[in-house]
Amino acid sequence: MYFVYILQSGKDNSLYIGYSSNLKIRFLTHKNGKVKSTKNKRPLKLIYYESFINSKDAKEREKYLKTGWGWRSIKKILKNTLKKSS
Repeated sequence: MYFVYILQSGKDNSLYIGYSSNLKIRFLTHKNGKVKSTKNKRPLKLIYYESFINSKDAKEREKYLKTGWGWRSIKKILKNTLKKSS
């Protein structure tokens, strides 16, 4: 399985979109400050993930979510989650 995931910073509510074949270990890596792009955003919360059988599909989904259209769809999908975090 392959995963596309969204983390939210407890520090500034910013979002991070990532991809991994092992979500549990990847989240722990973020949480422990071992990922440069999220190190200063801790604490982090996993707020969303999607699973895929094919790695190429997951990578394409991650790439899409990082576009303007993708951000808009994230805001629609996570409307209530993001409202609570504001």
